[in-house]
Amino acid sequence: MGSNPNAASDGFKLTSVASVVIRHPSPNFGPRRNGERPSLVVLHYTEMLSTQAALQRLCDPGAEVSSHYLIGRDGALWQLVDDKHRAWHAGQGEWLGRGDVNSRSIGIELDNDGASPFSAPLMQTLESCLAAILSRWDIPPSGVIAHSDMAPERKIDPGPRFDWQRLARSGLSIWPDQSGSPATALSTSLDALGYPKIHASQRLDAFRLRFRPGTTGPESDGDRRAADSLAKIHHTFEK
Repeated sequence: MGSNPNAASDGFKLTSVASVVIRHPSPNFGPRRNGERPSLVVLHYTEMLSTQAALQRLCDPGAEVSSHYLIGRDGALWQLVDDKHRAWHAGQGEWLGRGDVNSRSIGIELDNDGASPFSAPLMQTLESCLAAILSRWDIPPSGVIAHSDMAPERKIDPGPRFDWQRLARSGLSIWPDQSGSPATALSTSLDALGYPKIHASQRLDAFRLRFRPGTTGPESDGDRRAADSLAKIHHTFEK
């Protein structure tokens, strides 16, 4: 990994613009509870002015927030918390009927203001980073979720500009096809996918934000078909 003394040597084989994983330890972490191991990856955006500003906040003891990784707009990759530890990125929320998402996930912060497209170097590094994480921890593509998926009442990141289809094409996430049935109740499919059991309109908004960005209006056959196809994909990975 070169001569950088801060470069990580924990199994990453990056094929992106990032040539090294830069270690920048954050004090904001703890042990994973109840013997949990990573089974999810949660993607966030920083919504800050710069990578350095995000780095400072994620390593500030007073802020009490952190993530395992931070990816800059230029494709640089920092590791702030070791995978084996519990970073403080997810907060209140749940997925697949269980809370304490921090204990069973790896958090990745993406340097983005929430309104701009995600840069090509950032996406290239993310793909390489995700591929290594999923392989190392045997996490299926359905285990890569948005912060907005597990906390839809309070979060929208990584937002409608994030290219989930790109990740799905690389086998790093999931995306709906036309195989689903519009006769399947949307609530049934969203339960199977893992969405928290909150108000139906909030669940629909969270689902659309990720899988049908720009869609508005009442629940439709398109929503039900997409959700059913995703639930089937998720079920295949869970077998």
